Amino acid sequence: MGKLGYTTEFKIETQARAYGRELPIPWKKAVELATQLRGKKVEKALEYLDNVIALKQPVPYRRYNRWVAHKSGYGPARYPTKTARYFKKILEDAVANAEYLGRGEPEAMVIRVINAHKGSPVQGFRYRAYGRRTASLHDTVNLEIVFEEVK
Repeated sequence: MGKLGYTTEFKIETQARAYGRELPIPWKKAVELATQLRGKKVEKALEYLDNVIALKQPVPYRRYNRWVAHKSGYGPARYPTKTARYFKKILEDAVANAEYLGRGEPEAMVIRVINAHKGSPVQGFRYRAYGRRTASLHDTVNLEIVFEEVK
């Protein structure tokens, strides 16, 4: 396993960032949600995540959509509420970082980089019949968010 870090060069004057390590969320759902948030303004992204958590707006699944039910007007879509809660927390951390560093108005910034990388799996057990148990691995996600002020 290599060193954990950001995938882009960081411009100190105009950008703010946050990184969530080993989040206990499904990687595929995180990838689909990150695709929807990439390029949005921070204010719109927070509003979108609130709507997903409140089950008002589904997240369209473009790539990992096998056996995903269709929602009217969206195509294959789901409501990944747990994933959206973790995304919202990391996004709010990045906003707090921007305010602390004095990078301008964080709500007017645009999400330039939002990537969900596979984290290291966590060992778990599934209990079986006759007092046995089977090892199982739980996925984790490393989430990086970098946003930049718009000129």
